[in-house]
Amino acid sequence: MQGSSGPLADSSSGMAHARQLSVDNRPLLLTWDFGLVWWGQLISQIGDGVCRLALLWFVYAVTGSPLKTSIIGLLQTIPPIVLGPIIGVYVDRLPKKVLLITSDILRALLIGLIPCLISVESFTVSVLYVLVFLHAVSTAVFGPALTAAVPAFVPKTQFTAANALLQGTTSLGIIFGPAISGIGIAAYGSQEVLCINAVTYLISAACLAFVRFKNTVATSPSPGARSTLLQDLVEGFRYGVVTKPALLFLTGTAALYTFGTSALTALFPVFARKMLGLGPVEVGYLWSTLGIGLLVTSIALLWVTDWMVKDRMRLIMAASVLSGLALSGLTWTIDPYVAGVFMGLIGCGMGVFTPIAWGIIQELAPSHMIGRVLGLYGTGAMTAAIGGISAFGWITEQHGPETGVLGIGLVLMVTALVATRMSRASAEYEGNRS
Repeated sequence: MQGSSGPLADSSSGMAHARQLSVDNRPLLLTWDFGLVWWGQLISQIGDGVCRLALLWFVYAVTGSPLKTSIIGLLQTIPPIVLGPIIGVYVDRLPKKVLLITSDILRALLIGLIPCLISVESFTVSVLYVLVFLHAVSTAVFGPALTAAVPAFVPKTQFTAANALLQGTTSLGIIFGPAISGIGIAAYGSQEVLCINAVTYLISAACLAFVRFKNTVATSPSPGARSTLLQDLVEGFRYGVVTKPALLFLTGTAALYTFGTSALTALFPVFARKMLGLGPVEVGYLWSTLGIGLLVTSIALLWVTDWMVKDRMRLIMAASVLSGLALSGLTWTIDPYVAGVFMGLIGCGMGVFTPIAWGIIQELAPSHMIGRVLGLYGTGAMTAAIGGISAFGWITEQHGPETGVLGIGLVLMVTALVATRMSRASAEYEGNRS
């Protein structure tokens, strides 16, 4: 029997198309799959916000050294640098749902359950460094896997909006996490505060267990034609560097951006304590204002999904200038309320880069290559981050926090210049294509 044709088939096709448009245009938080991912990330990001300040405060309280405190940031950036490209290959090969749930469970054990079980006498800075490093390995898998999985439950027209909403969970984590952490540190101590993370990561894993992941790989090689790890690495490198040079330029811009911003986040308790004389509770509240700025930007980015690449890069340029100027302002105020305003502006500027960069990668890279492209992107960005943390840790220790903050602001100004150049190159490319 032949397939039906004519008006009835056209009507059915039209109804199916209308239903698909209705799904694509529905607010993301009202969809089952993205909604579950978002709520799980919100809870785990609040746990991360609690944990982040507790880690840094513990090391600085014990050692009194900005350089040793910055080692926490260094340990968190080493795994993406060393393992990033290999992780990218396996993100493309393995089921992302399994990777995400396994990573969450491991993180719950490493910076949640284990610190609770270690006695106070045995919980030294060295032990904490080991746990942070292993936790960073699990996080190095989770981040690219989640970003690469976005096309599995979000339509292409909403990639940037999805990235912005996921960043919004980070913003809320920064808003509420450090404030809760500061109160917890003052009341109970750093070690007890870390235990909260075990519960938050397990809730995230439970939410992911109910998410339906679509298979977004267009073609799958036959078992006999399966490529080796080295071949996959070479293929990903060739695509990100030669086939799509725009991705290489984007990675370079990200490297410059993270050179400055990673140093700021790693050394922020040092800056706040030395420049403003704040305790853990006040530092927590001040850090929360950074999250408010990130949240405002994340919401605003919901309206730039359909912007051209050149326009999105111009937005990155303006945001980098805003953050650079606000950092400069931090060096001349001793008023914590004024500092809070500047931190909010810094957060507004910092919230622009990552959702836009991820959206460009998700749009340009084919679904079976996103993991490897993200691996190269992460390696470049994190290599720069480790350099920034080391450099500004030394600068802050040798020349004072004001010099360190001004240096980070200068780096963001240079990032704005590079983003302007990429915007012009994108405009020329899009003009020639049209």
